[in-house]
Amino acid sequence: MSEPAKDVAHELSAEELAAIEEKYDEGSATRKVAPSAGILLRAVAIVFAIYHYITAGFGLPADHWHMGWHLSGLFILTYAFFPLFKTKSSLALKTDGLRLGGIPFLDIILMILGVASALYIGLAWRGVPMLGIEEQTFRMGNPNNFDMFFGVVIIVLVLDIARRTLGWVLPAIISLFIIYALFGPYFSGLMQHPGVKFRTFVSSMYFPQEGIFGVTLWVVSTIVFHFVLFGVIAQRTGLGQLFIDNATILAGRYTGGPAKVSVVSSAFFGTISGSSVANTVSTGALTIPNMKRLGYPGHFAGGVEAASSAGGQITPPIMGAAAFIMAEFLQLPYTTIVIAAIFPAVLHYVGVFTVVHLMARKLDLKGLTKEQLPLLGNVWREGWANIIPLIGLLWVLFSGYTPFMSAFCGISLAVVAGMSRLREPPTLIYAVAFGAFVIWKFTGGSFEPLTAFILLAGTAVATLNPQKRVLLPEMSQSIETGVKYALAVGAASAAVGIVVGVINTTGIGFRIGFMVTQGAGNLASDFYALLSFGEYALFAVEDLQLFLSLVFIAIACILMGAGIPTTALYIMLVSVAQPALAQLGVPPIASHLFVLYYGVVAEITPPVCTSAYAAAAIANSPPFKTGISAFTLGLGKIVAPMAFVYAPVLLFVSSTGFDLWTFTYSATSCIMGVVSLSAAVVGFWLAPMGVFSRILCAFAGLVFIAPSLSADFLALAIVSPVIALQLRARTRAAIANA
Repeated sequence: MSEPAKDVAHELSAEELAAIEEKYDEGSATRKVAPSAGILLRAVAIVFAIYHYITAGFGLPADHWHMGWHLSGLFILTYAFFPLFKTKSSLALKTDGLRLGGIPFLDIILMILGVASALYIGLAWRGVPMLGIEEQTFRMGNPNNFDMFFGVVIIVLVLDIARRTLGWVLPAIISLFIIYALFGPYFSGLMQHPGVKFRTFVSSMYFPQEGIFGVTLWVVSTIVFHFVLFGVIAQRTGLGQLFIDNATILAGRYTGGPAKVSVVSSAFFGTISGSSVANTVSTGALTIPNMKRLGYPGHFAGGVEAASSAGGQITPPIMGAAAFIMAEFLQLPYTTIVIAAIFPAVLHYVGVFTVVHLMARKLDLKGLTKEQLPLLGNVWREGWANIIPLIGLLWVLFSGYTPFMSAFCGISLAVVAGMSRLREPPTLIYAVAFGAFVIWKFTGGSFEPLTAFILLAGTAVATLNPQKRVLLPEMSQSIETGVKYALAVGAASAAVGIVVGVINTTGIGFRIGFMVTQGAGNLASDFYALLSFGEYALFAVEDLQLFLSLVFIAIACILMGAGIPTTALYIMLVSVAQPALAQLGVPPIASHLFVLYYGVVAEITPPVCTSAYAAAAIANSPPFKTGISAFTLGLGKIVAPMAFVYAPVLLFVSSTGFDLWTFTYSATSCIMGVVSLSAAVVGFWLAPMGVFSRILCAFAGLVFIAPSLSADFLALAIVSPVIALQLRARTRAAIANA
């Protein structure tokens, strides 16, 4: 049922949209501080961003120093902006005697301890003879008292900043891993292990290579932060609006136009944004009111936007933070991950688009009128320069340079496109500076001639941008926003490093993986007995075991994903899923993407589905009902992982190899499965469907997903009666209308 008419045309102001993002994105709601403290913290945030920007282009310091500086920034900004317990009153400005600039003295003390513990490793790396501290190499596994003090401090504080930015769920799970590491002898059965001594545990969690200063924090501090910053700056300079306008031109005129605009614009926006909530608020502010005006129910309009926006984390080339960590885990080029993710992302958006189209047909909703559509010429005449940063970033990324170099070039071009204008010569300083950098890299042999030419040409052309110039205060605010977005991801990466350290120290990943495969194997044997008829069996035991293992892991991903960021969830679960799936012969890249995709599904799965709740606030619709709509709209993302585990050829770059014929029929089968499932969800294809037809469609859709010709023929046999009934119903409707 549609919401009251008085809500249909309501559009939210920028302030209301910001409030929605703060409410549903844990990392956006921050404490108000005094003006003087605000100026100082803004300076810290800008210095933090500039440090990462410069090191991306000119070279990273030693890992322990680089990650130490990154953690220091996280501690300062997190303890300044996030209160001990997040309540409405704690976020308000208070200036009593127990605070400095609105920040409690307790948080200032914790801030200082956090910075000291983050920088201690670098300061004591070569030893401090006057304090009796040996070189770090001689202290591995045998930490001194200074190591123990700062090690315990950083473990506690990392858990605390994760709790402040993300809530209790993630620190609680990490605490269970810590308990398991320390009290291994007290566990029974397969989970029992000798235990890790407290000093050894602190040393493993604190010193680089494992634990907090491990691969997760390294990837976030050297790659992820830069792409988050690029997304915010590119959106501020006009790339986000360019995406929305072009999506409106492409899809707005067709049946259910505004809803299709939501899908297309969210797909475009997902290429530069790794945040589902930010994507929902940015594109939903326009698309949700338009959908409601057209006649879509509010909960469905919100669900469309949430499901589309959640796809941003699986949409190449950015794909959120987890994809960069995946590249490090698999020791593969990031471009390989991007290529592998192309078809699964397409499958997700095909599913959402199909449901939107069928719902529009069912409700007889029309598209936007010609007068309501932006003019293609006007859109590109004004906004063409905003695409240059994305082109530059992708060119550098796919030319084999490091991801952080590509982000550096993308950010630089975004700044040039936003702030440099040929008609205002003083502003060309940004373009000249980046041009000088490119020439320096070229003359030093770092940039190939074609790459240097493209970047220099892009820099020159970007200065011709006809749009209004972004002023320095506006750019500073965008940079500050980008840093705030990155705080929660940084805190999660540092905290989850503890989980990685525990898994490497205790071998719990292999233990749980063995338990999963054993449990699935036992159940598979029972099902095999039920599904076999003499010598004939519908499925082999191995096939049933793999399917049940995938179901168990998918359920774990969705359940654990309640309130945990996709990146943190991916790191925890892949450590368990990879050993289990490897035992069953699943290629590594398929198992990693399987876990990542179900981690993203958790974002649109009730009862905790932050993207859907943010969309519900914009649509003024029931949150839980909006979450259900988002979940059903995301069916493509739910079935896609099963498909590419059974048919790794869909990932293009799997170790099983690529065969065009196998890919063609597997991809066609998956798309038919998603379309069939979508028709079952909506209850409409060519005409309204009855319950029996919907059940047959849903079952056929699931069989279609199994990538084999025999399964496809079986699915066609199942859905044939539905097709016949639908053709007959459409013919009758056409005769009646005639």
